[in-house]
Amino acid sequence: MKIYRLLSEQTKQTKKVIIFDMDGTLYSHDEYLHAQIDLPIMRFAKLQGKTFDQMNGEITGYRKKWAEEHGGQSISLGNIFLSFGISIEENILWRKELYRPEDYLGEDKLLRSSLEKLASCFTLAVVTNNPVSIAARTLDVLGICDLIQKIVGLDTCCVSKPNEAIFRKVLDYCNVSAQQCISIGDRYDIDIALALELKMGGILVDGVEDIYKLPDILLTGSV
Repeated sequence: MKIYRLLSEQTKQTKKVIIFDMDGTLYSHDEYLHAQIDLPIMRFAKLQGKTFDQMNGEITGYRKKWAEEHGGQSISLGNIFLSFGISIEENILWRKELYRPEDYLGEDKLLRSSLEKLASCFTLAVVTNNPVSIAARTLDVLGICDLIQKIVGLDTCCVSKPNEAIFRKVLDYCNVSAQQCISIGDRYDIDIALALELKMGGILVDGVEDIYKLPDILLTGSV
């Protein structure tokens, strides 16, 4: 875990929002995370008349070249597909058809306990590059759906993280300023960098185990 910024003293008595990334943040499951990359690539490869290895190689090459041209930053799979001519709308349909969180994940009581504590002082939101329906199913399987007050997904704004419109949508939903929010996720370039530019707080995590520690960090008077 790396804490980049917590909320300022001025926000202590105001409404506060935690904006969670979902995949790789609210759960750790390598097989499912890899499936979310491999399955749409398989679909794209079939459309292109190529093997998975061929298509995966092209996407890996594009990802590497993009990083070299952008100071080592990461790019989301959704934005890669957009560059390959696959619209966000088509990407949304693929994800709805291909992703089955129920096949991989289960209830996480430690996560629920941690989020219950945080919900006593924060509004909890999720921002994800998956469709809202997939996010809701994932949260339901984890046993925390009722604790998340807002979900902003790929089909909410039809743009992929990082994009300011996504964060602005959360601010509108929750009726708060950026300075009243903390963004928490497992990828700096996707989840944290833009949030910091917008003057939000930011915490980079290595997985759900770090989420378990958040109540001790955020509820000790430091925010």
